[in-house]
Amino acid sequence: MSAAVAPAKIAKPVKTTKPAKQPPAAERVYSHIKQAVLDRRYEGGTLLTEGDLAEAVGVSRTPVREALLRLEVEGLIRLYPKKGALVLAVSAQEIADVVETRLLVEQHAARKAVPAGPGLIARLEELLEEQKAQAAAGDLAALSVSDRCFHAEIVRDAGNEILSRLYDQLRDRQLRMGVAVMHSHPDRIAKNITEHTEILEALRAGDADAAAAAVHQHVSWVKHLARGDAR
Repeated sequence: MSAAVAPAKIAKPVKTTKPAKQPPAAERVYSHIKQAVLDRRYEGGTLLTEGDLAEAVGVSRTPVREALLRLEVEGLIRLYPKKGALVLAVSAQEIADVVETRLLVEQHAARKAVPAGPGLIARLEELLEEQKAQAAAGDLAALSVSDRCFHAEIVRDAGNEILSRLYDQLRDRQLRMGVAVMHSHPDRIAKNITEHTEILEALRAGDADAAAAAVHQHVSWVKHLARGDAR
């Protein structure tokens, strides 16, 4: 009697993962420059050339020109024909305008966020812990993002979509100013975390007046920077 022959196994097709499609070249250049400006790798007063940027990102000069035109419209750079692009410093007027807008939006949002739900309180606690870890690591770019997120969560929780969209338009200016302030005033890092804690405690206690007052004290400190440029 012959031995039984095991049935042949049918090989399953191997799924291949397609490589992630890269964003268009102009978008890559735009993201590279913008992030470098926001976290101060390209500081105010830096002159950027098309050739250097093309080499840094690995593209031709054409997408570099497209990206620079877009960034000029956003007010981050100024183009000079045949010379390059100058990274604009944060101006005194810009600081004053951002502070004024933030106070209008954030104090109103802090009042509306009371009584704060457990979801908002938990998220603010999480962001505070992130800020402490980032401060200890000296990661000012990440700290600026967490700082801004802390305030944005309160604005979103207030439930006014129009105000939330308005506040989102301040994002890039807030991030850039946040890093600039922490570089020039390192003592503010610990103070910011303390003041965030005060805002959180007022929200936790359900005290709308105290929450608005804590926001006012925290945001208004930047006003004195409007006396000169924050580079």
